[in-house]
Amino acid sequence: MESEKIWGGLMNRVKPYLAMISMQFGYAGMYIITMVSLKHGMNHYILAVYRHAIATVVIAPFALFHERKTRPKMTFRIFLQIALLGFIEPVLDQNLYYVGMTYTSATFASATANVLPAITFVLAIIFRLESVNFKKVRSIAKVVGTVITVSGALLMTLYKGPIIDFIKFGGGGGGGDGAGGPHGGAASADLDKHWVPGTLMLLGRTFGWAGFFILQSFTLKEYPAELSLTALICFMGTLEGTAVSLVTVRDLSAWKIGFDSNLFAAAYSGVICSGVAYYVQGVVMRERGPVFVATFNPLCVVITAALGVVVLSESIHLGSVIGTIFIIVGLYTVVWGKGKEKRMTDDDRKGLPIKFPVKEVDAGRVLAGKSEIKTKEDHETNKANQAEI
Repeated sequence: MESEKIWGGLMNRVKPYLAMISMQFGYAGMYIITMVSLKHGMNHYILAVYRHAIATVVIAPFALFHERKTRPKMTFRIFLQIALLGFIEPVLDQNLYYVGMTYTSATFASATANVLPAITFVLAIIFRLESVNFKKVRSIAKVVGTVITVSGALLMTLYKGPIIDFIKFGGGGGGGDGAGGPHGGAASADLDKHWVPGTLMLLGRTFGWAGFFILQSFTLKEYPAELSLTALICFMGTLEGTAVSLVTVRDLSAWKIGFDSNLFAAAYSGVICSGVAYYVQGVVMRERGPVFVATFNPLCVVITAALGVVVLSESIHLGSVIGTIFIIVGLYTVVWGKGKEKRMTDDDRKGLPIKFPVKEVDAGRVLAGKSEIKTKEDHETNKANQAEI
């Protein structure tokens, strides 16, 4: 019995970390699958609509069944928050990323996405979801860890360095050429690209993603039903994305989709990266906060690079290795600070009842004093009665 309790407690502590790491594997797969779909001519506006339509169809039955007795009452305020959530991430965030990437470059787009933990941390402080006290080591760890994580992600994205051959691949040379090719030809091609509007779009996308985490955290406090909230966000995202797509895409033939890579991309990204991801990050967010969720985002860069080396026989560069070390150290620092903060909060909550027995003792002394005074008064009254007799 004791071993089962220990094992159960260990699993409860480890589950948030495993959930967030698994999400990053899902995102890494999505980037590869979605890129294949876009290269085959899929419109990104329409892809986002199909993605969230499939997510709604898959998640809604689970929400209706599992939360039929615990689902809170829908209010107009909560409805507005869900409508805003459905616009920020499914419509604004995803489409700004694709358009911004075409205006700048994939490298620059990845670099801006990796700043997400820092922006989320700042917004969480502004909205009082996180507190920073530089007199406390745990607060310093959160700040320093966030800076190290973002620095590692930027270093991994922007700096390549020499090729490191950990494993000899037959196609290693081709991978190295492919990696270096874009940098060689990008100098002339980038002159024709709209860097200023593209940069603004990518920064707006990152702020939108961070804002989605913050608003989802607030909404879960008023509507604590993760599955229902996920289904409603995907449904509203489908409706709002359809409206935007009908305005931006005039060719109705672009909506045609068959049993090919386009359908697989919509299904995979919808089920894994919208349905499951919104639900998982909501569950973890209620316990650990939005900063904890956002901190794991740069890990996706590491996973994508590792998959590229193992699956695609791509070359790994020195910048990737150094950036990976930075990301791991930064993640550990932030997680340590958050864990220390959570333990302190739990200890404070457990310590609150200790104050009540002190009050009871004081009250008992007061009652004892009153009874003693009353006894003396009764004794004096009896003496006076005896004297009269």
